[in-house]
Amino acid sequence: MNDVQPDALPLAERPAWPIDFGREVCGDLAAAEEREWLVTNGLGGFASGTVAGMLTRRYHALLIAAFRPPAGRTLLVSKFDEVADYDGHTYALGTNRWAGGAVDPCGYRFLERFHLEGTTPVWTFLLADARLEKRIWMQPGANTTYVQYRLRRARRPLALTVKALVNYRDYHATTRAGDGRMNVRAVPHGLSIEAFAGATPFRLLSADAAATPAHQWYLHFDLAAERARGLDDAEDHLHAGTFFAELHPGATVALVATAEAAADLNGEAAWQANARRELGLLQSARAAFSAPRAPNPARADAPPWIDQLRLAASQFIVQRPVAGHPDGGSVIAGYPWFADWGRDTMVALPGLTLATGRPEVAKTILRTFSRYVDQGMLPNCFPEAGEPPLYNSVDAALWYVEAARQYVAATGDREFLAELFPALADICRWYTRGTRYNIHADRADGLLNAGQAGLQLTWMDAKVGDWVVTPRAGKPVEVNALWYNALLALRDFALALGYPASDYAHMAEQVRHSFRKFWNAEAGYAFDVVDGPAGPDASLRPNQILAVSLPYSPLDETQQRAVVDVCARHLLTSYGLRSLAPGDPRYRGRYAGTPAERDSAYHQGTVWGWLLGPFALAHLRVFRDPAAARSYLEPMAHHLRIHGLGTAGEIFDGDPPFAPRGAIAQAWTVGELLRAWAACAGP
Repeated sequence: MNDVQPDALPLAERPAWPIDFGREVCGDLAAAEEREWLVTNGLGGFASGTVAGMLTRRYHALLIAAFRPPAGRTLLVSKFDEVADYDGHTYALGTNRWAGGAVDPCGYRFLERFHLEGTTPVWTFLLADARLEKRIWMQPGANTTYVQYRLRRARRPLALTVKALVNYRDYHATTRAGDGRMNVRAVPHGLSIEAFAGATPFRLLSADAAATPAHQWYLHFDLAAERARGLDDAEDHLHAGTFFAELHPGATVALVATAEAAADLNGEAAWQANARRELGLLQSARAAFSAPRAPNPARADAPPWIDQLRLAASQFIVQRPVAGHPDGGSVIAGYPWFADWGRDTMVALPGLTLATGRPEVAKTILRTFSRYVDQGMLPNCFPEAGEPPLYNSVDAALWYVEAARQYVAATGDREFLAELFPALADICRWYTRGTRYNIHADRADGLLNAGQAGLQLTWMDAKVGDWVVTPRAGKPVEVNALWYNALLALRDFALALGYPASDYAHMAEQVRHSFRKFWNAEAGYAFDVVDGPAGPDASLRPNQILAVSLPYSPLDETQQRAVVDVCARHLLTSYGLRSLAPGDPRYRGRYAGTPAERDSAYHQGTVWGWLLGPFALAHLRVFRDPAAARSYLEPMAHHLRIHGLGTAGEIFDGDPPFAPRGAIAQAWTVGELLRAWAACAGP
């Protein structure tokens, strides 16, 4: 009665994964439901849920398909609820909470273990002396999810019954069944579901299990996480069919949920392909740090949590076909509710791709976004419904220049630089003479000015109705630090390509000289905005850290150290920097409540994880102590074990214990952690 272990990878090649829980988490419903897993397909589609198996968000599902990559995301398959019959006993393995708070069934009580293998969630149920394992992953490049069951240990066969619950809705919405009917019919190897006339059909298939159609709505699933966000907190899902299989010790059965015309039903082969793919990603990431061009190459003995983040990085890379470039790429800003955003993509890009040994992916994304440069601006976001992109960001294009600079520094790819240079130069021309929303270089001092009433153009972009919470009109400090770096990058690009470079150099020198007006000598740190409608803004915010962490700093060494010190004293937490100092009367220490309440706190004290990377890089620059700088990143190893498992989230409360909030997986948090780790890891 030994465990059967037909793992996909040889033991010598299998990493030690850091996300692994026993009954101390699995058997505690509160702990198990707050820990969420995520798998993705590279199209924008994903699957997500909780360790407990309970739905707590409208975004929890086995298959959210992206019908217009990376958008058009539609929830198709909600969950599978399993019942195991073994040795004369019946075990209901699902867990559901219903409106009113009742939990039934309580399958989490049978969970002996939950762990991640790479990015794949794996549950181990103990049923008397039998051990049943379940794992979930998606096929890259396809709207297909696999759920595989393996009977790891048993004295006799186990009968498995799986109820499939489905839906068909925009992934931001919720469903109330009413008298709705779907067309559920038997097909070879399973079931086909057509939600309504004209809907994209999807299928539930298995080569190993028999399927029986059904049609019964299960009403009033309780969505506790949505209630906490002040949103609709109940939903109905359709029981569309039941699968039955008998497992012998060591055997597997795979169920496949797909919106594709064809799907491989060989679950074991699909799982091994997935494991090999992730091993390849890790090998590329480790090799990247020994590349001759990699600055401050990281040691090969990075801790397991860094390996986990290296795989998490791949979850954000998605397809974005554009005219003439069908293989285009982009970055999902965060899961579960964000699409791809220009600013977030460019901030995250170097860490997600260059720090993980995937420069070809960086090149694809940079090329894709070059097609979207318009009047010198990069799209802030791409609406989910397919409308034209929104160009309401002052800094996205400047981050694009910085991402291009890091790509060229890492690869020396002069040919691609020549291809990109017209778009990069166009950004500078438009910003110099003026583009949308009053974005222009002030002729008097060379600094970038931006802003109009009612608009939010920087990354601090929360808005409640007509109220722009942090308008920052005028000359924001990080925007001008980015502008200075962009001008010097363009100078270097022009020199490398044999183009005139003196104009860029002269403009940069004017910006460097004028940047002195940002220094608040009385407070000992930088103003957040100068030349705004109300004069200089002395709010203590983290934006000034970018004036130290970017490769070219317009501050002198004494000022750089003062910025790092003041951010360390007032803004630094274990998981990032506060967006406003606690002493400010506008400070909000907790991010919670209705959408309006949360938006009003978003940049008024809430901690942002992505800023931990720039802080560590600024600290490294000022103190030249890689070990000390790296130590600021290390608390994130604990964060990977809660909220979004194996990845890094978006935001945290400003007050201790800095509870995680917002999106469970955020691209620029993961990217900046990886980029900073590489820089701080030492020779």
